[in-house]
Amino acid sequence: MEFRNRNLVLSLLLLLSLSVPPSLSFTAFSPVDNHLVNCGSAEDATVDNRRFVADGSSRRKSPFCHSDSSVSLRNDNALLDSPQLYDSARVFRRPSKYEFEIREKGTHMVRFHFYNLNSFRFDSIDAQFHVLIDGFVALSNFTSGNSMKPAIKEYLISINSDRLVIRFLPSGTSKFAFVNAIEVISAPKDLVPETAQFVDSQKVENFDGLKNQALEVVYRLNVGGPKVTPFNDTLWRTWLPDDEHLRSSFGSERLYFGGRIKYQTGGASREIGPDNVYKSARLIRSHNSSISNVNITWGFSVTKGYKYLVRMHFCDIASISLELLFFNVYVNGNLAYKDLDLSEVTGWMLSSPFYADFVVDQSDSDFLSVSVGPSNKSMAYAIDGILNGVEIMKLNNSMGSLDGSDCAGLVLGRWPQRGGGLLIPLIAAVLLVLSLSIVLRRRFTFGSQEPVAWSKLPVDVSEVSAKQGG
Repeated sequence: MEFRNRNLVLSLLLLLSLSVPPSLSFTAFSPVDNHLVNCGSAEDATVDNRRFVADGSSRRKSPFCHSDSSVSLRNDNALLDSPQLYDSARVFRRPSKYEFEIREKGTHMVRFHFYNLNSFRFDSIDAQFHVLIDGFVALSNFTSGNSMKPAIKEYLISINSDRLVIRFLPSGTSKFAFVNAIEVISAPKDLVPETAQFVDSQKVENFDGLKNQALEVVYRLNVGGPKVTPFNDTLWRTWLPDDEHLRSSFGSERLYFGGRIKYQTGGASREIGPDNVYKSARLIRSHNSSISNVNITWGFSVTKGYKYLVRMHFCDIASISLELLFFNVYVNGNLAYKDLDLSEVTGWMLSSPFYADFVVDQSDSDFLSVSVGPSNKSMAYAIDGILNGVEIMKLNNSMGSLDGSDCAGLVLGRWPQRGGGLLIPLIAAVLLVLSLSIVLRRRFTFGSQEPVAWSKLPVDVSEVSAKQGG
């Protein structure tokens, strides 16, 4: 009897293990470098199950912040429902820096949290400052404005040394700079590609050297779906709804998918895009024998004078069968991908994600658009276009800046006029040399070969245990 019961238990356990969706058994992304700093606080803060270490504890010297002229500031007007990160800030009266140990070289995500604070000593509305990340200018003359919402600035930076230095410098007539929290996290290897497709009105060609660029995330949208919070993203990103960016949606519809997203080896991972992004979409559906002559278009205001990386996310969660979905992809009205066949590029598997990267030059325009629409291969009574998500990222200019025309060395070099002594000019000279090296290293190569920024999955590829988000 005991033997029979034991066999019954083993059978039930086996059945249970087979019935659990594969996505539930996957481990979350675990970055090698994971520096989370609660700036200006004497206590650690936990946000979305992540612990931000205090840099203002009286019990120990901060391993990150190096400044003799900074102060910890408590926010006297913090909202009751605001995250603990925004209860305090680190305030800098002079050029100051945070220094982080880097154990894994390569691309890192760097996020700054700014929240308007008000105390009897400082009012954040008066703050205006620069932020430098190694040899790149991330922010120039930044102000927090009058918004009562946190401002989160996110960057993707290639780090090839064992230290990352972040500098804050008060600018203009401002008397101080501030920051509420900092994140420095090593990114997955495939998050930033080496090559994308440069798209303009004349051609589509290879754009190489992306991994050497500094990128600022400007927009990240969950198309057709709700806001995705950091808690539900394996890289702790926020994806906003796309509604306010829709420019032309006549004839389109929203769709939400209740099934499982099938991540595959060699394709988009959960670190590229979480389940909730690929489970929602906007699409064009043909309801009769004629094919709809409409496109869905999204528009974005951008800072002209820069190039931008446009990442578009696709997942066929709408078709009832393979090889029924064919459509065109446009960037700034130019054909970027003709006759996209999601069945082919995903190895003939429905609800399997795919993404494509494009680079556009916004030298003369402050408006960027993306569109999807029917192609010559589109079919009647089928889906004639789909988009699940879109990301827009600014590339650094020739001076190594993401905000303005001055390089890091010139920004820092202005400080000797304000009594910075000999140390600041020396650092400025080093940063100037570093900035020039970035310019020289920056590669902008248009190859003559066929586009290779994406490749279809092999037909015999198998599903793998992708990492579980959230």
